[in-house]
Amino acid sequence: MLSPERSYREGVNAPNGFASVRYLVDDVDESIAFYTTHLGFTLEMSAAPAFADVRLGPLRLLLSGAASSGARATPPELGDSPGRNRIHLVLDDIESDVARLGEAGLTFVSDLVSGPGGSQILLADPSGNLVELFQPAARRA
Repeated sequence: MLSPERSYREGVNAPNGFASVRYLVDDVDESIAFYTTHLGFTLEMSAAPAFADVRLGPLRLLLSGAASSGARATPPELGDSPGRNRIHLVLDDIESDVARLGEAGLTFVSDLVSGPGGSQILLADPSGNLVELFQPAARRA
């Protein structure tokens, strides 16, 4: 267990300044292609079919297949369906990105919605994990 003296500021849980998120996926190679081809992630390491590490800015997304230790550590009572949590990617032009991704045949699981904070839509990866695409509202001076 981490002591209060050791924190993110010291890099204990954020090696190299990355925030890591693990997604359990059905097919690691298919997930690599999804994130690198459509969302601009870079493949850092692949041990497919068990595991891959893809990165976008400070986000380190760990893609864990059924054979990975990360997937095996998940209690069976949690099931194998994805959760309602999601990574959140900020875009400059959400409408053009939605059009581009739709033309690529990707699956949106919500409509594009707008509110005072901005516009968002949910995209499902090949395993059903959610990716929130978000464009902040223009700020008034």
